Amino acid sequence: MYNNHTKPTTSRSGLAGEILKLADQTGLIRAGRRLFSKSLTVINYHRIDDPHQPGFDSFKPNISASPHMFAEQMDYLGRWFNVVSVNDMAQWLYGKHDLPPYAALITFDDGYLDNYTQAYPILRKKNFPAVIFLTTGHIGTDAPFYWDMAAYCFFHTSKDHVTFPDNSERSWSETAQKDSVINAWVGALKLLPDSEKQNWAGQLPEHLNVSIPDNYFKNLMMNWEQAREMNQNGIEFGGHTINHPILSRISPESARMEIEGSKLRIEQETGRDVLSFAYPNGMKNDLNPTLEQLVAQAGYKAAFTLSNGPSSLREVKSNPFAIRRIFISHTHTMAHYAALTNPINRYRK
Repeated sequence: MYNNHTKPTTSRSGLAGEILKLADQTGLIRAGRRLFSKSLTVINYHRIDDPHQPGFDSFKPNISASPHMFAEQMDYLGRWFNVVSVNDMAQWLYGKHDLPPYAALITFDDGYLDNYTQAYPILRKKNFPAVIFLTTGHIGTDAPFYWDMAAYCFFHTSKDHVTFPDNSERSWSETAQKDSVINAWVGALKLLPDSEKQNWAGQLPEHLNVSIPDNYFKNLMMNWEQAREMNQNGIEFGGHTINHPILSRISPESARMEIEGSKLRIEQETGRDVLSFAYPNGMKNDLNPTLEQLVAQAGYKAAFTLSNGPSSLREVKSNPFAIRRIFISHTHTMAHYAALTNPINRYRK
């Protein structure tokens, strides 16, 4: 799932946007990149879709790019980076071969169907590897993530207000206001203990007077047959827990079960070893040395955060269980994409 702390602080309008665009066009935005040739730039996507299409009733902040923008971004990576796989990275970590200069790794979180229908054909055309981190309890099921269920309820409700977990109430009179409220409501749930979060999410359809049709979310996520097809054609899979809890907010034993269970299920379904893991939410407070140790003990070779990247190869080798990734949003222009993949992005707060 997206993390609102990873949104860029650069203004996307007016003079600032024009300056950024000019810096991209003139190449200034890539000045000094030669000093960072021994690096790993890990790109984080969630969904590839158009959130502005009529009737779109899923969680908009989880859309990383439209198919058209994703294709342009892949062209950019092909021009300025050398795209590698998780297996390439693991082989490098264990001293079996070097990584190329300007190594880049393409990753997706959760396992949405549009990774298969929209991203996969573009990746195949470019012959790019990628890794998709699967929340295994949602693959091939009708069980939505709470943020997508919330988006459905907000989209279809006739009400104009909602209660937050702190018993405050917010209302809306237009679509932009409603979008702001749903983002805030989902963000508020994220801060709750897992049991309370699920309880609040479960009550939302009744509170907003919305009925969800049976099997409505069945085609939101990919299924295992699609995963196996991709796995035969250059797409690797990694663990992303079973149920997507924020691991630092549950017990170590529960975290261990989530970490190990995700890996085991993927290996059972694909018949291939799972090498990598991505922490749900992935910010600084969402992982700790205990969780990193649990990931290593489960047999993963590397794990990924959502701290701003890229990383130096020295940094990756010193701790392969807290590798930086760059969060991509559908609000980003190509100039933003160029800036985010620049080494200076790692120092952005």
